[in-house]
Amino acid sequence: MLKRFLRVTDVPFSASVALLVLRVVTGIAFIFHGWGKIQAPFSWMGPTAPVPGFLQALAAIAEVGGGLAWILGLLTPLASLGIAATMAVAVATHVMSGDPFFAMGGSSYEVAAVYFSISLVLLLVGPGRLSADAAIFGTKR
Repeated sequence: MLKRFLRVTDVPFSASVALLVLRVVTGIAFIFHGWGKIQAPFSWMGPTAPVPGFLQALAAIAEVGGGLAWILGLLTPLASLGIAATMAVAVATHVMSGDPFFAMGGSSYEVAAVYFSISLVLLLVGPGRLSADAAIFGTKR
């Protein structure tokens, strides 16, 4: 069952190249975003955080581990699910704080919304043929 879930949808080679670029660039960005968080995983939001420490740790792991998984194209659906959940919370937190979608130099939820969208693409479309998932689990049509 899990192997079937992790099989990669066979897409054209050009789409696989585009998905590879998307995965690598965004994966690197997530490793950078999560690196500081993983240094203090249970408290990176500070002492007045509205989110419990164990959820902060899950977010840090999702960002660093998910970023690495995206770069490799390994367990992409699972990584995408973790990142999507983390970004959904980030968007909701910004919206509840009254932050706009875009703010020049200020707090906004634009980046979290873009990352959420990318995670949905990788969750629903998959990593493409140029991925560890394709090499390990094969492709489906």
